[in-house]
Amino acid sequence: MTVGVAIREAAEALAATSDTPRLDAELLVAALLDVSRSDMLLRHMGDPVPPGVGSLIARRMRHEPVAYILGVQEFYGREFAVAPGVLIPRADSETVVAAALEACPAPARVLDCGVGSGALLLTVLAENEGATGIGIDRSAEALAIARENAAALGLAQRAKMLEADWSAPGWTEGLGRFHLVLANPPYVELDADLAPDVREHEPAGALFAGADGLDDYRVLVPQLPSLLTDEGLAVLEIGHRQADAVGAIAADAGLGAELRCDLGGRPRALILRPG
Repeated sequence: MTVGVAIREAAEALAATSDTPRLDAELLVAALLDVSRSDMLLRHMGDPVPPGVGSLIARRMRHEPVAYILGVQEFYGREFAVAPGVLIPRADSETVVAAALEACPAPARVLDCGVGSGALLLTVLAENEGATGIGIDRSAEALAIARENAAALGLAQRAKMLEADWSAPGWTEGLGRFHLVLANPPYVELDADLAPDVREHEPAGALFAGADGLDDYRVLVPQLPSLLTDEGLAVLEIGHRQADAVGAIAADAGLGAELRCDLGGRPRALILRPG
C-alpha cells in the first residue's frame, strides 16, 4: 500500500470521529515518515506506507487528540511539546499573544498565571529579546513540559517556572511586580457540551471553572493590581460569551478592560489596565 492510499483509507475511517479526518491522517502519516506534511504531499505519496499507521489511526478513532499522539503542537509559528495532563495550545490563544505584543511591546518582566505548556509566556519572551518571565502552575506535570519547551527554545535562562496556585494564600509573596501578566485560566462551564477529544483527554483542572465558568476569574482578577507595575497591564483569555462578565469583575477590581477578538471575530482576550 502506498502513502496516498493509506491516507485516503485513514481519512475515511476517521470521518466519524474527527472534523478534520484528512488533515489528521496526513499529520499522523507524515510523523511516521519523519517529514513535514508539505514534503510528504509533494514527494512521498507514492512511497510504501510506513509501519505503525494502523495503531496511530486507531488512537485517533478513540478521540485521542492528534497533538497528544504526536507529542507536539504548533503555536505562533513555533513547536511546543505537549502531553496528556497539559492543555493543548489553540490558535485562538494566539489572540492573547498578539494583544499583549500590541499593548505592551517591550515588557521587562512577564508573569504567566497557569503556564501550562508555556506557549503564552515563551512566545512573548521569544518575541522580546530582553524580557524575563515567571510561569506559575499548580501542576507539576505542566511545569515539567514548560521547562522542556523553554530549554528547546533557548529560553531556559529567561523563564523561571514555579509551582503555585493563585487560590492559595501567599502565592504572590516574593514575586514582585510585572509589566505584563498573562493568563488563560479555566473558563469552561461544568455542564458545557465538549467534544470527546477535549472532555475525555485534556486536563479537567485546566478547563472547568464552576457552573458559569467564571470561578477562576473571580479569584485571580482582584489580585492583578498588586502584581502590576504602575504602567503594567494584564491580558486574559476569555470564553466568547464572557467579555461582559469578566469585564465587570475587572471593573470591581479597579481595572479597565479592552476587548480583542480572534480571527473568527469572537471575543477572545481582555486587556486589563489599572484605573
